[in-house]
Amino acid sequence: MSSPTPRPRWFTETQPGHSQWFIERFRTLEAQGADLLGEARFADMLLQRGSRVLDAGCGTGRLAQALHAAGHTAYGVDVDPALVEAAEADHPGPTYGVVDLSELTLDDVGGEPVDLVVCAGNVMVFLAEGTERRVLERLCAATRHGGRVVLGFRRGPSYPFEQYDADLADLEARGIARVESRFSTWHLDPFEPDSDFAVTVLRVV
Repeated sequence: MSSPTPRPRWFTETQPGHSQWFIERFRTLEAQGADLLGEARFADMLLQRGSRVLDAGCGTGRLAQALHAAGHTAYGVDVDPALVEAAEADHPGPTYGVVDLSELTLDDVGGEPVDLVVCAGNVMVFLAEGTERRVLERLCAATRHGGRVVLGFRRGPSYPFEQYDADLADLEARGIARVESRFSTWHLDPFEPDSDFAVTVLRVV
């Protein structure tokens, strides 16, 4: 009998009401005209027209909807049912689902691999402790050979970049994926050893 999946930090290390605060925060930013689509522009740049793409940890769906509007078949999954409900209401078009990324399967993306996975918004630091490598494996398994997985998150103690790089090296050693490039922002600024943020592009082998 398998052990139960641990609860993500999104639930265990945030305050009550955090999900609704997050939803309202981004509704307010959008209403104010804030530019929230840097990740979407980055992802679209990597895609052929009409591609299949997964927004992994989609939150309220702004990235998934932007890619849908650009002509792609977009899927959005998130572990938080409240966020998925908000995504369906605020950013319709993509196919959404409530999914723990450590349990992601092809069924969650229409039964066949996608061309690109985007995991933005600091999702990796809100995973359940100890599931990060498994999530990386699941994201790669949902991506076609030759496709890409893009991850962007901040430096911090929850998932130190040193452990992240060790997990990425393990993926490469096992012939799953390799690091293709890394930036410090979604606007292609170069990554430096002391950068506080990393946008990493993996090529699935």
